[in-house]
Amino acid sequence: MATAGKVIRCKAAVAWETKKPLVMEEIEVAPPEANEVRIKIVATAVCHTDLYFLLESVSEEGFPTVLGHEAAGIIESVGPGVTEYQPGDKVIPLLIRQCRKCHFCKNPKTNQCVDRWPVMVRELSMSRFTCKGKQLFQFGGTSTFSEYTVVHETAVAKIDPAAPLDKVCLLGCGVSTGYGAAVNTAKVEPGSTCAVFGLGAVGLAAVMGCRNAGAKKIIAVDTNPDKFEKAKVFGATDFVNPKDHDKPVSQVLMGMTGGGVDFSIECVGNVEVMRSALESCIAGYGVSVVVGFTDLHDVCTRPLQLISGKTWKGSGLGGFKGRDGIPTMVKAYMDKKVMLDEFITHRMPLERVNEAIQLMTEGKCIRTVLAVTQE
Repeated sequence: MATAGKVIRCKAAVAWETKKPLVMEEIEVAPPEANEVRIKIVATAVCHTDLYFLLESVSEEGFPTVLGHEAAGIIESVGPGVTEYQPGDKVIPLLIRQCRKCHFCKNPKTNQCVDRWPVMVRELSMSRFTCKGKQLFQFGGTSTFSEYTVVHETAVAKIDPAAPLDKVCLLGCGVSTGYGAAVNTAKVEPGSTCAVFGLGAVGLAAVMGCRNAGAKKIIAVDTNPDKFEKAKVFGATDFVNPKDHDKPVSQVLMGMTGGGVDFSIECVGNVEVMRSALESCIAGYGVSVVVGFTDLHDVCTRPLQLISGKTWKGSGLGGFKGRDGIPTMVKAYMDKKVMLDEFITHRMPLERVNEAIQLMTEGKCIRTVLAVTQE
């Protein structure tokens, strides 16, 4: 492309500091260096992880930055040493890398990678972004609230060229995370009983994963009763609102299931909910998976919960090895085995990103897709 090897000036939503609205700015995006690719972002969605970093950060470390990590785009140019990708390839940037060489990547039991989630501070020296003469941090190695971004080749999944980017962008994080937590991490079994805590996009995707894995009873747990109708679309069979009961929700679920659910998936990021999800599992063989993100509080339980035979697990990106697994999710969508359109409640241009953030903060959307550039 004509821009290859040149600095690109483009629009981006810059987070100059915590707890403040993003500002549309003109930024400079340098060409990719060795083993990097520069991507023209076509569509990006707002994920709760973006909000967590923006609104709940307790320090200014990592700012100013360009947020965004759930996106899809087209490779504009590649740096020296890149052979797997070519300009024009449709791709999804990845928060969790897959180098395919380290001991994690070679182990089928995990999707971790030695280079899995770049630390914010370390990424400053690697960022290809500048604005008003100041270098910007790169969020999670992706930063997709920008018309262009530069990522390492191990953090890119090449996808079907026929895939609609304004839909499959959701597979960059939320949908893959929830769906994979059920299918890959919990390993939900046919005929089983499941409970999903939290009915945002991740939770709804977990419900869909439980259904596709053959669960016979899927209990959706949320304090917002308006979410149950949507949860039914993805496969929920029952709904429990903890506010409707005068006893712990774990006891409610145990009463509904004759001792507890076979699998529970926590998609809130609240340590008390994590504990409730574990305690909702049946003794002996119940499996509970923590998906929701927080690093502000410790999570704990009584040892008997684990001594009784329950398993407590965690899941990132749904256990998918990104470069290999995300393209399979795109194919599943193209084959109509996985739903994506049903997650999208709002569409708007990147310039309205603060409105999209407000919608998510108020719980008035499932996913808002931001149009960034034209294909």
